[in-house]
Amino acid sequence: MSDRDNSLDLAEIEAKLSDTTWSALPQTTLSKRIETLIEVIGRNISFVWIVLMVLIVANALMRYFFSINFIALEELQWHLYAVGFMIGLSYCLIHDGHVRVDAVVEHRSLRTRAWIELIGLSVLLLPFCVIVLEYALPFVTRAYQLNEVSASPGGLPMRWMIKSTIIVAFVLLSLAAFSRWLRCLALVRQPSANNVV
Repeated sequence: MSDRDNSLDLAEIEAKLSDTTWSALPQTTLSKRIETLIEVIGRNISFVWIVLMVLIVANALMRYFFSINFIALEELQWHLYAVGFMIGLSYCLIHDGHVRVDAVVEHRSLRTRAWIELIGLSVLLLPFCVIVLEYALPFVTRAYQLNEVSASPGGLPMRWMIKSTIIVAFVLLSLAAFSRWLRCLALVRQPSANNVV
């Protein structure tokens, strides 16, 4: 079996396991621009996972073979993990790769699901993003003003840089949620959407 056959099998499995009906949501000009931006950022930030794996292996080798331990490198592992995970939230949302519990709505029409998604985004996700940003701004600002550093001897300086990831991540997540909101709204406003299953 060739690599091409393997990749086709994986694609078929993923298609069967994933709910592809959300891809039927119409794009708006603004949602397309937002999702393109998030796509570019998500793809470019994905190199963090490779750097993180190399760093973990290097730290383990130094610790077990040479009895060398660098606090800054251990902290850097956590920082890279935080950047990859938090920036990845918005990428995951636009690709509908997040965990969904659709037991109630999975057999409903796409129009009904879009209405439920609109309500969920409006009442839960977007307000949550606003609250997190409201609390994160003074949190990051204070760290920047104090030029906060790691409490550990030999730790990383400029702690405000990693804390600012919270702001970047939740701005991107807000944009991704808004893009999904626009797409759901576009669907429910279509007169022909009644026939979409």
